[in-house]
Amino acid sequence: MILLLIFLAALAAFSIGLHWLIEQPGSVALDWGGYHIETTLVVGAAALIATVAAIIIAWAIIAYFFQAPARLKQSSRAKRREKGFQAISRGIVAAGAGHLGEAKRAAKDAVKYLDKEPLTYLLRAQVAQLEGDRVGAETAFHEMTQLSETRLLGLRGLHMEAKRRKDDEAAHHFADQAHRLAPLPWAGHALLEHHGAQANWDEARVAIEANLKAKAIDLPTAQRLRAVVETAMALEKQEEHPSEALHLARQAMKRAPDLAPTVALIGRLLARHGDSAKALKLLERAFAEQPHPDIAEAFLEVAPSESNAERLARVKKFAAGASHSPEAGILVARVALAARDFATARKALAPLVAEGKTPTAQVCLLMAEVEDAENGPSGPVREWLARGSRAPRDPAWIADGVISRRWAPASPVTGKLDAFVWATPPEPVRAATEDAKADIPAAFLTRPERLLESKIEEGATA
Repeated sequence: MILLLIFLAALAAFSIGLHWLIEQPGSVALDWGGYHIETTLVVGAAALIATVAAIIIAWAIIAYFFQAPARLKQSSRAKRREKGFQAISRGIVAAGAGHLGEAKRAAKDAVKYLDKEPLTYLLRAQVAQLEGDRVGAETAFHEMTQLSETRLLGLRGLHMEAKRRKDDEAAHHFADQAHRLAPLPWAGHALLEHHGAQANWDEARVAIEANLKAKAIDLPTAQRLRAVVETAMALEKQEEHPSEALHLARQAMKRAPDLAPTVALIGRLLARHGDSAKALKLLERAFAEQPHPDIAEAFLEVAPSESNAERLARVKKFAAGASHSPEAGILVARVALAARDFATARKALAPLVAEGKTPTAQVCLLMAEVEDAENGPSGPVREWLARGSRAPRDPAWIADGVISRRWAPASPVTGKLDAFVWATPPEPVRAATEDAKADIPAAFLTRPERLLESKIEEGATA
């Protein structure tokens, strides 16, 4: 509508101008080459306009013929690009669907029409990965690193290929290069995993700060990772530099108050500094808020030397703050069993084995040990051992399929920081294998577990 109005306005202006020109008196005379031409002003203007139009048309025709080869070449290039992008699109869809034959044909066409196109390199790499041709994939990714627009994509592909062949150093090299170009989340996480696997805690701290600055992780995640790294450093320094270890552990607890291994470590370090009262108070408060076996073990280690009866009284008070927790009952039962107070041990375990409850393997084995210590080998002992073999597994530290009773700052499989979580191992229920036990120090194997092993060995001998 607006264009129509503009056209009408221009047409009106032209009509008015033409009428004005016709109304003006005067003539135009031209003497050239022996010729004398005289005409009206209107005719002269029309002749001038016609001459200019003819020159423009002639120039356009001449230019068209001179530019024809370039236009033909450009048209051919456009058709090749169109065919190339069609091949790339077809190939990426085929590769995503796992159609290797179609993807290979499309990649061949893409190379033919768009050899230097970044997406062609990507398609070639995908086809090579589908074929299992790792060398071909790495070659394509390496070529991508030569182009500025695909350098990061090529580095990530090389990083993934290095991880597949378990070349950790090469994977770290490519992730580090990518991280220097742009602090992308995948590169930052890869650096953290590498430093975690190598226990390079100083480098891990630097990587955490870099990831936070680049907004690859948020502040709560950064605080948690800082706490994990500081706890790891404290564990390494606790023997030779206990004061520095205590400072690091306290920093970690401020960042992540719910990290039970940190609280347990602080309790041990305080006791080593001769401040057992403060350590016991800290552990008692922590156990009331978070009844965790690591905190309970630290309490037993920190408690001063005393008789079994005195220790039992202290443990009862310690566990009272978390009486609703199974861990409190298990702790009291263990100490009561050591003090040969079988009635207290049974009372502590009673809520866990009551009708309608499903006791875990550790609870069943504790009941078996109580029966064995009080009444000797008997039917109830065998019954509890049998129930223990079928009972649900007790919670443990789990990371990437690895089950351990001891916390670690990073996964032993991937190196991921803060990978271990306290959870119930997945079923099926089965006894721990020798390989799994080899990774668990003897101090972390409870007395009921050792009793079960002895009972199994006795049964096998019989």
